[in-house]
Amino acid sequence: MPSAACPRCPAPVAPPGDGSSLWSCPEHGPVPPLWRGAEASYDAFAEHLRRAGQFPTFLPWPLSPGWAVTDFAAVGEAGGAVATMTCVSGTSSLDGPVDVHVVAEEPGTGFAARVAGTARTDPGPEAGHGPADVRVRLERQQVPLWTVSTSASPGEWDRSVLAGEAQGRWLWLVVRPASAVLLLRDDWILRDVSTVGPAVVELPFDGPAPGWA
Repeated sequence: MPSAACPRCPAPVAPPGDGSSLWSCPEHGPVPPLWRGAEASYDAFAEHLRRAGQFPTFLPWPLSPGWAVTDFAAVGEAGGAVATMTCVSGTSSLDGPVDVHVVAEEPGTGFAARVAGTARTDPGPEAGHGPADVRVRLERQQVPLWTVSTSASPGEWDRSVLAGEAQGRWLWLVVRPASAVLLLRDDWILRDVSTVGPAVVELPFDGPAPGWA
């Protein structure tokens, strides 16, 4: 069973005592709880999709041979999710082992910034200004993404962070190592896997989950 945590930091959270959907973090006060499974498996992913409800869970689709789902999480109580995260891991001939985190979240949630290791809760002024650095396909929609600076964050050169707007929410991609961002120029397609039905059974799962924060 996943345990509740703060979406913005590693601090433990206390359950609400007044019927609220927000938990209490000693660092950030009332927050929606983060639920992250202990391992990547079909059963845990099915539980994740139930918790996420109508909130989309995006994955690259279809997964390339040799790639697997290695991590996933949801923020918010069942039926009221405000963010989801998935990670797929594989290898490329140029970069070796690669991890790609995909986070969709409501503005102000702050979970994607934690996964990305950036200072701002939301992407910041870079997103939406000037030509997009990368475009990915989300269903039939082209989604422009802009590079989010990690210059003020630890390990600034170990990852590439991109963000843009999709379906009225923030869409973040965090790619490790940073050089593997070039993979996204190969017309990556994202799909909300909560809508694909039985095909989810065929997803490969593997572990351990890559670290983020």
